[in-house]
Amino acid sequence: MTDLVRIGYGKSPDTALAVRQAVAALGDCTPTLLLVFAGGKLDPAAALAALGGAFAGVPVVGGSAAGAIARGGLGYSGFEIGILAFCDPATTPELVVGHGLDAGERAAGAAIGARVRALAQGPAAVLLLFDSVASAQPLRLHHASSIVAGFNDAAGDAPLTVIGGGLLTDMNMSGAWVFDGAAVRKHAVIALVFPPSVVAETVILHGCRPVSAFMEITRIDGATIFELDGQPALRIIERMLGLPIGGTPGHGLTLIATLGQKQGDIYAPYDENAYVNRLILGADPATNAITLFEPDFERGTQVQIMSRDNGLMLDSVQRGVAAMNARMAGQDALLALYIDCAGRASARSGCMQEEAALVAEGLDPAIPLLGFYSGVEIAPFADGTSRSLDWTGVLTALRPRR
Repeated sequence: MTDLVRIGYGKSPDTALAVRQAVAALGDCTPTLLLVFAGGKLDPAAALAALGGAFAGVPVVGGSAAGAIARGGLGYSGFEIGILAFCDPATTPELVVGHGLDAGERAAGAAIGARVRALAQGPAAVLLLFDSVASAQPLRLHHASSIVAGFNDAAGDAPLTVIGGGLLTDMNMSGAWVFDGAAVRKHAVIALVFPPSVVAETVILHGCRPVSAFMEITRIDGATIFELDGQPALRIIERMLGLPIGGTPGHGLTLIATLGQKQGDIYAPYDENAYVNRLILGADPATNAITLFEPDFERGTQVQIMSRDNGLMLDSVQRGVAAMNARMAGQDALLALYIDCAGRASARSGCMQEEAALVAEGLDPAIPLLGFYSGVEIAPFADGTSRSLDWTGVLTALRPRR
């Protein structure tokens, strides 16, 4: 089944050259759709022009990425481009495009969710991609939790397996844009709906461990938490960690720790897959508040401080890849997608190994692989409901439905 898709990877400060490299790596393929992740230092209009010259009339979807991941190379300099060419109409996903994230993320998510439900008409794997950065100055995000909540509301009980991620131009969250099949867009969300003959197998790769007891959020406004157990949130987190995470007001993203919400029975034995972790986007010493990457926690939510651990991250990757290989043994896989939090890259995590390289090297080489470094990840939990996640890697393989 590997002839049904092709993967190409390129890297160059010259956008047209990077595209030519990736197109050459695709080999002999007449694509029906191109899924493209382009580094934020490349010119998106020039990339579309070069792709149009190589494949006239073929829709291009995807968008900016902090970096691209493939067996032909991986990196996050901003000059990388990864292309997945669908070469078979029977396994090519259908494209659904939504705009207006700037007018309301939940409403935009609901609008595209309703259209996906109507299109799918049964079990379907769905890839959801969106512009993560609403505004760079001041920084304002398009929150994945709101988009996914709206999508889930509209999709209802439709048997959809939704994975996806937020698109970025770089690890500093300087911007984002989307290829929507026709042009370069801002404030856009797209869904690729695979045919019912294709099913998704997903493993979530983690790397955090709890370092506190459960605490209750006692004061919160949107994504900003002011109090935990009635005490100033920043003060209590820094005391438990034994080191500062705040600097100046608006202090940037920290990867020292996350806040985790355990799903299901909070007293069940520890299971990394049971946690929804939220990165700390900012800390304000003046108010002793922290701001999370997403606004989906509420007053009364029980959370734990989660310490990020590079050793656990690599262990989780190796276990997850082994589990995926076991699931796919004997299967004729179509492709694998790896949606990888940009904070897991060595340059941000300080890990001596690139965990994405372990995925590329460890996954069954018969499975074509393309990935990108994301701002946020979307994956299904055990109950089938998809959630937005932070500091995870979402590895999905698509195979024929048995």
